[in-house]
Amino acid sequence: MLLSDQLLKFHLFIYSKQEVEYYQRPAKCLTSPPPFALLITERQETEGWRKTPQAPAEARMQSVCYVRCVRRLWGPAQASQILNVTNMHRSVCQLHHKKVMEDNKPWALISEVGGQGYIEEVTDIMKQHFQIICHKDFLQNPLLHGPKIQAMFVWNALPAPEPALLSSLPSLKVVANGGVGIDHLDVSYITSLGVKVTNTPGVVSNATADIAMGLLLASARNIVEGHQISVNPNTTHTQCQMGVEVTGSTLGIIGMGHIGCKIAQRGKGFDMKILYHNRSRRSVEDEQAVGASYHDNMDDLLKASDFVMLAVNLTPETTGLISHRELSLMKPTATLVNISRGLVVDQDALVKALQSGTIRAAALDVTHPEPLPRDHPLLGLPNVLITPHIGTNTYTTTRRMVQRMVENAMAALKGQTIPNEVKPK
Repeated sequence: MLLSDQLLKFHLFIYSKQEVEYYQRPAKCLTSPPPFALLITERQETEGWRKTPQAPAEARMQSVCYVRCVRRLWGPAQASQILNVTNMHRSVCQLHHKKVMEDNKPWALISEVGGQGYIEEVTDIMKQHFQIICHKDFLQNPLLHGPKIQAMFVWNALPAPEPALLSSLPSLKVVANGGVGIDHLDVSYITSLGVKVTNTPGVVSNATADIAMGLLLASARNIVEGHQISVNPNTTHTQCQMGVEVTGSTLGIIGMGHIGCKIAQRGKGFDMKILYHNRSRRSVEDEQAVGASYHDNMDDLLKASDFVMLAVNLTPETTGLISHRELSLMKPTATLVNISRGLVVDQDALVKALQSGTIRAAALDVTHPEPLPRDHPLLGLPNVLITPHIGTNTYTTTRRMVQRMVENAMAALKGQTIPNEVKPK
């Protein structure tokens, strides 16, 4: 304690080269006090001690003790200070490097975060490779932001890549669409500007097939109606809710692309008989994998199916594909399930078929428009189940879609082969 007390109060002036050389001398040569042997402490001054030289041996021992203690305490402190300075320098360098990297990232235009746009959880995927700007912010100063934007990410058809917007983006190189359907994109016009178009097939198939089977099951077994009865405060006893059997029934799939095949896999798990109609027949291996039978004539499929599943892309050929005639061919016990696009079905014809009992029910994840007007007759029918186009709405699939959009866009900007390029027909 005494040594520590003295150390704290001791004024350490210098330990120069001369002092080091002094202590390196042989002990027999230390016959006179070193030039720094006048050790004055605050305590000595306070108590009125005279500034007297100490004996050589005593001075040497006390000085050595002081030096050792100072070194022992000062060394770690100095190392810590150096470490702090080093860390600070490293942090500054990292921030500078990060800023340089941010400045070098290409700009991308997106719709918005939240609302009809992207969930917050996926924006980090885009920010890894792009500086993003929301459409609303872009409109505040299009002359400033327009020339910087090289990519446009389209989500839920927004921002709409219309001529007025595209003309303000002179550096645009790619329009990356989230999802498979591109009916909202004028691919011919966009590509005529030298801009690439991409979509995200494959990554949406499982989630879309899941919702397709979910709608089928919910409609067949009156799941929504059962829930409403169960939570109704006026319910005093259980009611008999009779549905239709799914296991062993016949599932007719119109559109046997990647999503259609995934639906067939799920249908096979329910021991359903799988029929399909497609522009071209699948391979024998694909058919055998799910036990599917091809019907070149769609009318035959409509007549034989207990559940008709629509999984086609919206094209001029598929617009209004299911109308009065097609609905009249279906069984009166059949259910129509649509997970493609609302315009594939003539909704006026569907309303009449449901009201008249031409078919049993309909389950729709898509309508036209979306959402339907609140006074639309489909909303008031008890044999209709409608969801708000949620086929791909899972966290896993959404992240995969955004990741694929980014990969497509980066490939386009680098001049590489684009994984999912859409070319005009």
